[in-house]
Amino acid sequence: MLHELRDDGYELSSERERVDLPRVHRWISTDAYWALGRPLEQMRAALAGSEPYGIYGPDGEQVAIARVVTDGAVFAYLCDVYVDPAHRGRGLGGWLVQHLRDHYAARGLSRFVLVTKDAHAVYARHGFTEVEPGRWMQCDLRAIADARP
Repeated sequence: MLHELRDDGYELSSERERVDLPRVHRWISTDAYWALGRPLEQMRAALAGSEPYGIYGPDGEQVAIARVVTDGAVFAYLCDVYVDPAHRGRGLGGWLVQHLRDHYAARGLSRFVLVTKDAHAVYARHGFTEVEPGRWMQCDLRAIADARP
């Protein structure tokens, strides 16, 4: 279990029960370029199949989310990192990434990956480097599904 408290009252927690699914779904499905339109049930399943981490404000309301998909031994994938716009500029995203990086390193994992279009500088401050071009491949399963008759 991961639990950290900042001096300003923000709290980082891995307590799955605290995740505010309707709020997280609204953020991810309406404001996250990588998941616009994601259905609620798909968000629910994604949270259930990963290790979610929330940041909660001094009032206890959720203000950020991140999910980690991992085998628990070697590999972890950081995804759906999102900070509520009203709470940006306070270092919450960096704080979250740093704690997750340290948490998975302490568990003995050797590879922590992510994909971003616009936040390279945020992640670089926490030890992430770009993967060598030409090495990563992906299959956009959404395109496959859309192409079915």
